[in-house]
Amino acid sequence: MPNRELSVLASGYTYLEGLRWHENRLWASDFYTGQVITVTLQGAVDRVCLVPQQPSGLGWLPDGRLLISSMKDRKVLRREADGTLSVHADLSALTGGHINDMVVDAQGRAYVGNFGFDIMAGEPVRTTTLVRVDPDGVAQVVADGLCFPNGSFITPDGKTLIVNETFANRISEFDIEPNGVLGPRRDWANFGELPETDDLTAVIAASKIAPDGGALDEEGALWVGDAIGKRIVRVERGGRILEQIDTGEFGIFAAALGGPDGKTLFMAAAPDFVEANRRAKPQARILMTRVDVPHAGRP
Repeated sequence: MPNRELSVLASGYTYLEGLRWHENRLWASDFYTGQVITVTLQGAVDRVCLVPQQPSGLGWLPDGRLLISSMKDRKVLRREADGTLSVHADLSALTGGHINDMVVDAQGRAYVGNFGFDIMAGEPVRTTTLVRVDPDGVAQVVADGLCFPNGSFITPDGKTLIVNETFANRISEFDIEPNGVLGPRRDWANFGELPETDDLTAVIAASKIAPDGGALDEEGALWVGDAIGKRIVRVERGGRILEQIDTGEFGIFAAALGGPDGKTLFMAAAPDFVEANRRAKPQARILMTRVDVPHAGRP
């Protein structure tokens, strides 16, 4: 495997998620300071807005307005042209926990995941829903029975939605119908069966990977942050790992491909995903390296 040289683009954050390359900048959410930020390739940081209930997934409507997952109150927010934040959709009745990552299609439809259970409180693992929010803010459940649906991707033809299920040891995919309805779930990659238990510690122990955020490339492979493995892997459809980048003491929880040629891999790194630890010490950072195959699809 190639020896990828990692460098630090930005540091001193609590826990970064929602990495996106957009308008020649990297965008990111910092959970516990509530900031949505942008970072240039030279490391210059700007704060876009504050989301008091914890920002995560990011995406854009066709008219350029920013959508943000506001995790704890389970609302998708919309940043207007004047910089104010409005409620785009309230998903509290359709979800089983904090909302998290999302992907927005070319029509402005947002597919939003959620935790399904309170991971920080040690609740039993439960499956949950995937919600579609239409451009007018109308929301509905489009898939169920998913275990921590997280980073999501839409193929360049707009016909397939790929969803990382962090605590299911698998990556799922769905056909996207022209009206935004999803077909039946099927495996994009399955890394092995898990024991029938709702104990998260046992689930993690039996998992080969915990797919978190990531990025889709032109060869149809996914760069996938492994929330338990201190690594990011490039995986082809079917589950074969094509490449692995080990990140030492840091786990990778989100990623994006970007830069002028789409071949810079950005990674959101932190020692772990435990809220108390991440609030206590701002150790999160954005790592970057060069890869061989450019970005494709959405986000």
